[in-house]
Amino acid sequence: MRRLLRTTVGLATAALAVLACTTPATPASAADAPYDVLVFSKTAGFRHDSIAVGTQTIRDLGAANSFTVTATEDAGVFTTGNLAQYEAVIFLNTTGDVLNGSQQSAFESYIGSGGGYVGVHSAADTEYGWSFYGNLVGAYFRSHPAIQQATVRVENRAHAATAHLPQNWVRTDEWYDFQSNPRSGARVLANLNESTYSGGVMGADHPIAWCKTYNGGRSFYTGGGHTQASYAEPAFRAHLLGGIRYAAGRTKADCRPETGYTTLYNGSTSGWSQAGPGSFSNSDATLTSVGGMGLFWHSAKQFTNYSLKLDWRVAGDDNSGVFIGFPPSSDPNSAINNGYEVQIDPTDAADRTTGAVYGFKSADLAARDAALNPAGEWNTYELLVEGERLQVFLNGTKINDFTNTDPVRSLAGHIGIQNHGTGDDVSFRNIRIKELGGSNPPPGGDRTGRITGLAGKCLDVRNAGTADGTQIQIYTCNGSAAQTWTVTPNSTIRALGKCLDVDGAGSADGTKIQLWTCNGSGAQNWSAQSNGTLRNPNSGKCLDVSNNSSADGQAVHLWTCHTGANQRWVLP
Repeated sequence: MRRLLRTTVGLATAALAVLACTTPATPASAADAPYDVLVFSKTAGFRHDSIAVGTQTIRDLGAANSFTVTATEDAGVFTTGNLAQYEAVIFLNTTGDVLNGSQQSAFESYIGSGGGYVGVHSAADTEYGWSFYGNLVGAYFRSHPAIQQATVRVENRAHAATAHLPQNWVRTDEWYDFQSNPRSGARVLANLNESTYSGGVMGADHPIAWCKTYNGGRSFYTGGGHTQASYAEPAFRAHLLGGIRYAAGRTKADCRPETGYTTLYNGSTSGWSQAGPGSFSNSDATLTSVGGMGLFWHSAKQFTNYSLKLDWRVAGDDNSGVFIGFPPSSDPNSAINNGYEVQIDPTDAADRTTGAVYGFKSADLAARDAALNPAGEWNTYELLVEGERLQVFLNGTKINDFTNTDPVRSLAGHIGIQNHGTGDDVSFRNIRIKELGGSNPPPGGDRTGRITGLAGKCLDVRNAGTADGTQIQIYTCNGSAAQTWTVTPNSTIRALGKCLDVDGAGSADGTKIQLWTCNGSGAQNWSAQSNGTLRNPNSGKCLDVSNNSSADGQAVHLWTCHTGANQRWVLP
């Protein structure tokens, strides 16, 4: 296997080279283990003339993709024993009340035992009086305009149902409006751009395809599939196949609801820089590693407490990783030596394989293997950083839980993705982040440890001085007494036997922050805010790293609160 020794390879600074990629690689996925699906198309209301062609399409997909199909309109097949033989049940353009009470109970039991559900088009126009079904499908039909062309905005391009699609998918169908927005309970995969067609009534946020887990089972719904022509479209057929594979458990996805994330990369590389050799090509809102060993890092901003999500795919036996918690540098070795890497390489040793915190902690390999999609398919990471705790989720499943105890490292800082070397071909999509803010220390006693801020550096008493008036600064964490602070319930912050103090109880921007004999005054009162800032209530201003510089020895001072990275702190 290709492997470079990171600690001994010298890396040179290089500028980002963005290469045009006209034919991005789309390696074939490994064949699925065989499975069985039930197609159910009973109608008690409007009947679609596309049911027969839709059923035949699913049979054809099954013949080519390792699953067998049983098609029926007999609700009598909904018994606990009979449903148990199927990995997924497809409601294909069903309408109205199609199951009686005992049949509904059997289906609820099936989903509760881990079964899969696929709803196609008017599956959302079905069983309005059955709340379990309403929650499973995600939203009920409301109305629709005439059949017409529209643009579908694909917002999740990691799920098997949508990974093959462009960001803007133009097609013709009957476009449903729904009685409610499913986003709060499902992961929306695609939404409609109502400005591209007439008659939509849901507004700017109009989901049209989504997935979710519910009551132990998996659910996928697509609003497409009204017309017979839909089932002849290769892109729609692949969309349907991906949904079936997800519902049957043959491909994994993070289908947890997702709101509040800010895009760091979804086609634009603004705010990113390349450190070291190699580069990433940028095509179809997809970054693909070229050469190396280098690092493409988000240089525009540093992060402290956050949820970072990104989608990635390996072509084969390839190597890359996601780096977090490193200071700004044009040398990729800085990220290796000062930050942490969450590895991408499913074939390496336990502490340096996919999901591992490289060299520090292996993933839960059983959980990782159960959640991992194979080479050629997309996976989704969530890296959840809360203080010095890092939790790693793969396709929605937690596979690692790591706490940093190294005084010279921190989880706060920049983030980046690695281009490991020639032949290590790894692609990334949709890098996004949700900042979580800071948190007050829990009540009930003192908390002692380091306080980290900009670039993961430590709040430090200059030269470990103890004289009143000694300047407070930031400095590379080293575990010394000058960086050991005690946060008390009465809102003082102490080191070396003295208190963090605002010079002269001042309130002007730029007022010195110093060490001073504890005296109980307002100048020594500090309040940790939910956004990560440390506020001095006496002045109404915040602890701030001057000049937004992460250089060792950079002074801290008082400044108007603005929640930038140079005002966010992680307390012990």
